[in-house]
Amino acid sequence: MKLSLSVRIAEAPCKTKLNIPFGDFVQLAAELGYHAICMRASAGGVQTPLEELRRMREQVESAGLCVSMVTADFDVPLNNDAGPNSLRNIGPTLDVAEALGCDLVRVCLKTDDDIPVAREAADYAAQRGIRLAHQCHTTTLFETIDRSLEVLEEIGRPNFGLIYEPANLMLCDQPYGIEALQRFKPYLMNVYVQNLVIDPDAPVEWETWCRGTLHFRLIPIWEQGGVDFEQVFDGLKAIDYDGYVTVHQAFAELMGPREAATESARFLRSFGCFEEPASA
Repeated sequence: MKLSLSVRIAEAPCKTKLNIPFGDFVQLAAELGYHAICMRASAGGVQTPLEELRRMREQVESAGLCVSMVTADFDVPLNNDAGPNSLRNIGPTLDVAEALGCDLVRVCLKTDDDIPVAREAADYAAQRGIRLAHQCHTTTLFETIDRSLEVLEEIGRPNFGLIYEPANLMLCDQPYGIEALQRFKPYLMNVYVQNLVIDPDAPVEWETWCRGTLHFRLIPIWEQGGVDFEQVFDGLKAIDYDGYVTVHQAFAELMGPREAATESARFLRSFGCFEEPASA
């Protein structure tokens, strides 16, 4: 497996800008031995001139890294009603991925009407050698394992797959260990890791379709009481997953980017399943 660092660890809570310069984020990822970064529109997306995106790619590659995945607009990670709109005009999103030298894009589906649109978008993306993937996420068609698999089969395109994310599965009271990963294996294109604790007294409210409104608090990836990462990595090893595992945690309210990136890498490497970076 290869370790990727999402710009989300350096995002402001609004998810539309970074708290540190992009170049500093890239250098931090390289210094700590990550293999790649995961891009979001908060750093560069459809609103960014393509020439600027190409310069950002040069920064990334000069640091010995690559871009593991692109989330090209603000609505997809905000998971709002406009989240699926990029599927209806996928070209600008694919332009961002190409400018950044990446062949994987995150998208969003909220209703059954989005399924045929996703199929068409995948066909167009395939012509450009790009894959589309959807995160396991609350209030989307990918909340539960069964529904996720139904939708993936309905889309039926080899370049449309899944981003496995155990914290969202946990919120939806879904299994997320070996059983889940064996079912997801044919579609698995990326892995996100973040951590939280369901807590009725916590101030953060989160809507789910399958369980109603829940309260939770974010905790660092390495803190006990939330996601059981032993289960996660036992499952990934069992299916011989060898792709990217991306630190996807929102850390703005917990600690600074350097501490977050350092401690996340230390914790994840403790499972003994990551390649050494080329610069090591």
